[in-house]
Amino acid sequence: MSTTERPRILVVGGGYVGLYAARRILKKMRYGEATVTVVDPRSYMTYQPFLPEAAAGSISPRHVVVPLRRVLPKAEVLTGRVTTIDQDRKVAMVAPLVGESYELPFDYLVIALGAVSRTFPIPGLAEQGIGMKGIEEAIGLRNHVLEQLDKADSTTSEEVRRKALTFVFVGGGFAGAETIGEVEDLARDAAKYYKSVKREDMRFVLVDAADKILPEVGPKLGQYGKEHLEGRGIEIYLNTSMDSCVDGHVVLKNGLEVDSNTIVWTAGVKPNPVLARYGLPLGPRGHVDTRTTLQVQGTDYIWAAGDNAQVPDVAARKAGIENAWCPPNAQHALRQARTLGDNVISGMRGFPQKDYEHANKGAVAGLGLHKGVAMIVMGKMKIKLKGRLAWYMHRGYHGLAMPTWNRKIRVFADWTLAMFLKREVVSLGAIESPREEFYEAAKPAPTAAANPAPEKAKAS
Repeated sequence: MSTTERPRILVVGGGYVGLYAARRILKKMRYGEATVTVVDPRSYMTYQPFLPEAAAGSISPRHVVVPLRRVLPKAEVLTGRVTTIDQDRKVAMVAPLVGESYELPFDYLVIALGAVSRTFPIPGLAEQGIGMKGIEEAIGLRNHVLEQLDKADSTTSEEVRRKALTFVFVGGGFAGAETIGEVEDLARDAAKYYKSVKREDMRFVLVDAADKILPEVGPKLGQYGKEHLEGRGIEIYLNTSMDSCVDGHVVLKNGLEVDSNTIVWTAGVKPNPVLARYGLPLGPRGHVDTRTTLQVQGTDYIWAAGDNAQVPDVAARKAGIENAWCPPNAQHALRQARTLGDNVISGMRGFPQKDYEHANKGAVAGLGLHKGVAMIVMGKMKIKLKGRLAWYMHRGYHGLAMPTWNRKIRVFADWTLAMFLKREVVSLGAIESPREEFYEAAKPAPTAAANPAPEKAKAS
């Protein structure tokens, strides 16, 4: 970390909003006008809409992440966490990956921590559940699913086999529906290479507490998505929830009980809980309360946007929808980051702030290879698409929204190669403990117990 006499703009979080806001600030800033510092526990940004495809092997996991230091060469990038913020002194406490925490002064502050998985105190969930918020979880899920097929193909126990081939997904929003669609595709393809495992032997279960899935695309397309998944043999239980999953024994509210080694939790997100320690005004659900300019209420030097912010939806309110807030999705995050970056520059130079306003352009979702739903909003007209065309819309939109041309080209190259080459179905589960084999090899050899010398026969 360098010391500087210039004003410091501290960006807390290197996700979608943090990355794009920092890029915008650096682009608009005059040379030497300020120092931009980005603090995040990871040295890369993850494009979360591609996590289901990474889990299915349609995209290389390396192409779903963007290295912060590479795309922000003119910024300070610190790998660590901002644990507390002293607003009176304008100082943040940074806990690096190693070493002692230290104070970091700032003049302007951007809160872009994003969201974390929303969980409940369900017995067994912490031990058995797999989330889908990071690339590590997507890779882990892929390896785990393929390992279950290996187990089922190698065991003689029907109980072990049934548990390995049962996959439970909790949450029917974008993350849940897309992930189960992609993973079912992966398992169906992989089963072709196993002699004793067929798709008919597998059981996929999707559970949601709401009365529909994919609410973001509207009731009709949501119903189509449900019927499509059910047509692929996926069981969907609505208006129900999971009571427990101790040791993989899943108990649902509707009385259904199944044994499963795979429990994927995608039941929504919540703002990062560390926000409660920053002393910022929070909304009823823990989001940072902002004005339409993305400035935090009651301040003129702090901005917030993205999943951790409660941003008034100006366009919806103009249309007559009272108390409307911007939903946590990629189209809002990208545009909020641009407005936020411009407003930070304006605030630093003493110019007026600009309101954030964006009308919803629709939503797209992929449900596996060549399958999807899309709702495109054009003025007062809504265009609803399903099937292969919607899937093309899904890939086209997110492919173009992927940060940096480097990553865009790599993602489109992955998709192009997949048109001609078969899907990879190899499991690299050992990657989670890469030193295990070396550790076993380097263990000291057991010392043989010394055999006592035989006693000489006594002379008679």
